[in-house]
Amino acid sequence: MFGLFSRLQRGAKNLVKQQIIQHHRRSGTVLFSDTTLRDGEQMPGATLEPEEKLEIARALERLGVHSLDAGFPASSPADIEAIRLMVPVVKRPVLTALCRTVDRDIEVADEALDGRPANKRGVSLFCGTSPLHLRDKLQKSPTEVLKIITDSIQFALRRFDIVAFSPEDATRTEPAFLAQVYREAIAAGATTVGLPDTVGIMTPIKVQQLIRRLQDEVPNLPRALFAVHFHNDLGLAVANTLMAIQEGANVVQGTINGIGERAGNTALEQVAIAMTLHPEEFGTPGHLALDEFFPLCQRVSELTGIPLPVNQPVGGANIYATEAGIHQDGLLKNPDTYLPYRPELVGGPDLQLVLGRHSGRKALAQRLESLNLPCSDEETAKVLEQIKTLPKGVIVNDDLLRQLVCAKS
Repeated sequence: MFGLFSRLQRGAKNLVKQQIIQHHRRSGTVLFSDTTLRDGEQMPGATLEPEEKLEIARALERLGVHSLDAGFPASSPADIEAIRLMVPVVKRPVLTALCRTVDRDIEVADEALDGRPANKRGVSLFCGTSPLHLRDKLQKSPTEVLKIITDSIQFALRRFDIVAFSPEDATRTEPAFLAQVYREAIAAGATTVGLPDTVGIMTPIKVQQLIRRLQDEVPNLPRALFAVHFHNDLGLAVANTLMAIQEGANVVQGTINGIGERAGNTALEQVAIAMTLHPEEFGTPGHLALDEFFPLCQRVSELTGIPLPVNQPVGGANIYATEAGIHQDGLLKNPDTYLPYRPELVGGPDLQLVLGRHSGRKALAQRLESLNLPCSDEETAKVLEQIKTLPKGVIVNDDLLRQLVCAKS
C-alpha cells in the first residue's frame, strides 16, 4: 500500500513539473540563467569571497534573472559558505549547484542548499561526452557513460525536483551519440538539458544546424527545457546565443561582462540589449530590469578585479562618450543620431562629450557655458586650436579649460 502511495506521489509531482515546463515553453519567454558566481569566478584572478558573491547574487535578483549558478560546492568550502549565505536571503531566483555525475557531489549540494524551497533549488549535472573526453579524461565507453548519466540523474531526483544535465564538450560530441544522451537524460527525469560549447568553437550556422538536428532526433526534447551555454573563444558567444534563441532555446546562460574561462562566456547584458533592440527577431528579454545592467557591470568588475575594456558593450567607459566633433554636434541636437540606445536604458552615465584633437566648437561652447565661461565664437575657436595642439595624453578637464580661457584673455 505504501509503495502504491509513493508511486502516486511521484506521479503527481512529475505531472506538476511537466506543467511548469510546458508553461515556460508555451510562454516563449527566454529565461536568463547567470553563472557569474561559478563559471565567471573560474577566470584566473576573479576569485570572490562569500560575502561578495552574496552581494552580486542580490544584484542579480534585482536584475530579474530566473536562476543563479551559485557555485560548485564539492570543490570548495568557500562555495558552500557562499551558497549558505544566499539560501535565506536571495528569494526569487532558482539557486542551482554544479555537480559532477558523482553521488557525493549531489549530497554536498543538497546539504549546501538545505532549507531552500524545493521549487527554488536545483542541481546542474555534467559529464563529458565527446570522443576526446571519453577516451582521455573519463576512460569510459559510450555505454558506460550513458549509465553514469542516467543513474546520476535518478539519484539527484531523490533530493531535488529541479535536475539539469549538460553533456560537457557537447559541440565536439558525435551528433548521433549526443542525441542519444539527450533522449536518455530526459527519459531518466532531467527537467533541463543543456548544450554547452565548452571550448567555444561554434559558429551561428553550426549552432542552427545542430539544434535543428537535435529537434529532429530527440523526440522527447519538448519534455524538458533546452538551455545553451557558449564560450567566447572565437568572439561568437553572443551571436551563437542569439541564433540558439531563434532556434527555440528556452534558457540562456552566461555571465556579467562575459567573464569566465579563457576568453570568457556569453555576456548576458549584450544578449539582453540585442533582444531589446530586435524583439521581432529574438523576442524580449522577459522581465529583466535593464537599468540594473550598467551598475552591475561596474560592480562585478570592481569585486573580481577584472577590468572592463573601455569599448566593452553596455558597461565600457567609452560607450557613452565621444570625442569626434561631427558626432558631438549630432548628439547635442538629438542623442539618437549617434547612439543605438539611450544610456538611461541600462542605468548608464550621462553622455560625455570628451574634448580633444577631434572635437568641434559646439561641444566646447557647451562645456564653457556650463562652467560659466562664456566666450564669443572667435574666442571659442582660439581655445579649440589650443586644445588641438596639446601633447598626446593630456586630459582636457575643467581646470585646464579655465587656464586656457584665462591665457586666451
